[in-house]
Amino acid sequence: MTVQAATASSLVKGLNHTSYTVYDLDRILGFLTEGLGFHLVDKSPRDAVSMSQITGVKDAHVITAFVQAPGHRIELINYQNRDDRVYHNISPSHAGFSHLAFDVTDIDEVVEVARRFKFEPVHEPLPVSAGPNVGSYCAYLRDPEGLTVEVIGPRVR
Repeated sequence: MTVQAATASSLVKGLNHTSYTVYDLDRILGFLTEGLGFHLVDKSPRDAVSMSQITGVKDAHVITAFVQAPGHRIELINYQNRDDRVYHNISPSHAGFSHLAFDVTDIDEVVEVARRFKFEPVHEPLPVSAGPNVGSYCAYLRDPEGLTVEVIGPRVR
């Protein structure tokens, strides 16, 4: 199977960002900026009326943060005034599960850094057995809110 580029007639010209709703915005921002070295592009409140219209969430007082990762932007949304917060114990086998996957230079070092921000590995890094990442190691890192990040790269030690 080969990866094909979008055709000239494609209505999509590129990816803008991937977004996650988070409760502990500062901890997750710390992981992405201090831990992984990504650049904070913006962190600011949004207009509640327009956010309510966009999201369909009534009275949507939010703070959003945009972080620039290599080649991709990540948006984190934090609802400020919600008393209906729910932590989902979603499994990778459930429809709707999603995660970010980062290519890294040293998987064991990234796992150590992630632990400082409460992202724990589901399992220690394991060799990738098939697909385009064969020869690398991978690990799922999960935080207390259920946010999952996959890291893929070599074991340097």
